[in-house]
Amino acid sequence: MSSMNNALNDFFDPRYPDSNYLRLAAKKRMPRFAFDYLEGGCIDEVGLSRNRQQVEQIQLRSELLKPFDKSDLSCELFGHRYDLPFGIAPVGLQGLMWPKAPEILAKAAADLNIPYVLSTVSSSSLERIAEVSQGKAWFQLYNPTDDSIRQDLLKRIHAVQIPVLVVTVDVPTFGYRIKDIRNGLSMPPKMSLSNILQMMARPNWLYHTALAGEPQMQTLKPYMPKGMPVDQLAAFMNNTVMGRVDIEGLKPIRDSWKGPLLIKGLVSETDVQHAIALGADGVVLSNHGGRQLDAGESPVQTMQQITEKYHGQIKILMDSGLRSGSNVACALAKGADFTFLGRTFVYGVGALGNKGGVHTINMLKKQLEQTMNQLRCPNVKALPDYLVT
Repeated sequence: MSSMNNALNDFFDPRYPDSNYLRLAAKKRMPRFAFDYLEGGCIDEVGLSRNRQQVEQIQLRSELLKPFDKSDLSCELFGHRYDLPFGIAPVGLQGLMWPKAPEILAKAAADLNIPYVLSTVSSSSLERIAEVSQGKAWFQLYNPTDDSIRQDLLKRIHAVQIPVLVVTVDVPTFGYRIKDIRNGLSMPPKMSLSNILQMMARPNWLYHTALAGEPQMQTLKPYMPKGMPVDQLAAFMNNTVMGRVDIEGLKPIRDSWKGPLLIKGLVSETDVQHAIALGADGVVLSNHGGRQLDAGESPVQTMQQITEKYHGQIKILMDSGLRSGSNVACALAKGADFTFLGRTFVYGVGALGNKGGVHTINMLKKQLEQTMNQLRCPNVKALPDYLVT
């Protein structure tokens, strides 16, 4: 690797030392409808707040007098050793929030050796992301209602040698998100007077969007009827893209996909048990970042009992409510094998553009490293020993 690439991989902008500063900068650079989509939770957004509160209540205890050298932040998962115990969660419509966000994040993740998960409803194609990530990116799948579309998607995923498939099961309905309804959010965004004014008020976003081209769901584009009106996109998604996600609906995917398979969006012991019976390699405990069920429990709330019961039978990963390296340490201390963050990384790209992915990874790494060194914790697997119960 060239010295210039090394310098970029070490990039960290001290103006944005945490997720809150990135968020404020991103809010100033994104149109409101795009920022609202990123931020929003379901109905009253109580579930979104609950995710954060449950994570923030976790406490860790230092062991300051024990012999200690330094912390090892690396983590092995599905035969690959990642440099850090967190990855970039799938976030739909990323290119709407910041142009070429999926490419920026996928490249940063590949360069710094963490997983990036591409959403089915991303603005970049799975072929493009496989190229940018040098075949390291994972893919998040919504199970299509049309068997031929599912088979073709799996064929495309296999052709570009994507290593891990993540099937999201917690979207049986469209989330009732108040801000998106008021904004008339669609992909591409509707050209209402309000949305036009919002875009004009963000000239940097508008300029880069003009260069990148109108954001569209590139992975799904081959399956959309030519010339389909924008107002029919929701019906297309509902009728074609989001099919059965119960056990019977998942069996054909397990039968077709020979690589590691994760089921994402579970919070209950019963569902984890079903995932094990299905032959899944892992589960992502998640409530979709509080975007689908306002009254739903936080995944960190149920994680400890799930990890105690099923540890060793299946890999247990987690997202929803994590914003910092300290949060990552807390989730791992609760028993997670690995973690993912979504909004924080999009804030990073919104704030810093092409350098946002690398900055956010390095920011989280510094925070996690400081937390583990303060605990005097030798490696991520040992973090449960430092949990205050």
